[in-house]
Amino acid sequence: MRIIPAIDIINGNCVRLTKGDYATKKIYNENPLEVAKEFEANGIEYLHLVDLDGAKSSHIVNHKVLYQIATATKLKIDFGGGLKSNKDVEIAFENGASQITGGSIAVKNPLLFQEWISTYGSDKIILGADAHNRKIATSGWLESSEKDVVDFIADYQSKGIDYVVCTDIAKDGMLEGASNALYEEILLKVKVKLIASGGVSCMNDLHLLKQIGCEGAIVGKAIYEGKISLKELSTLC
Repeated sequence: MRIIPAIDIINGNCVRLTKGDYATKKIYNENPLEVAKEFEANGIEYLHLVDLDGAKSSHIVNHKVLYQIATATKLKIDFGGGLKSNKDVEIAFENGASQITGGSIAVKNPLLFQEWISTYGSDKIILGADAHNRKIATSGWLESSEKDVVDFIADYQSKGIDYVVCTDIAKDGMLEGASNALYEEILLKVKVKLIASGGVSCMNDLHLLKQIGCEGAIVGKAIYEGKISLKELSTLC
């Protein structure tokens, strides 16, 4: 299972939110590149970089942070937040993203998202399936839909998606464990490379996700709050 630390960006700062609420913003570092270099120094190979300004603005904002990290480290970066147009995706890849994640766009403009899958390939495009009470949420989790998360993933799997990042919003930033039952259900019903996101609080949570069969696990707040050390994470890399 791939271990994928997260860096969320607001105003160029490395932050974390709780349940996606922008009002809960906590700044952990004013230099995201410094954080990324520390990840790399501890054997980390992957990074989940989220442009929260972009998610709110509906267009890419923090591409300069992406470029800085991509050019100063060898981390393989999946980038998301605010990717709503062909130009946004071009900017992301031009600035060093290895993969991009589309969430809101997959709900609101499915034809365009399918075009990205066809153009860039299923190894480059990740489906972002962020859900609250099983319903897909969009626009930086500020809006909700009536789409069931498992049905949503299954539909896109039939359209060529391989990679899925699934976040249970109720778990995000809570440090109370991941949404294991939901991930088990997804993997039982859909053949995708599932990346778990939200709720990881300790190494045991990661071991459980690996047992379930998740292809990757995103770790954020647990690192920043000292619940899991980078040394511990390196043992799984």
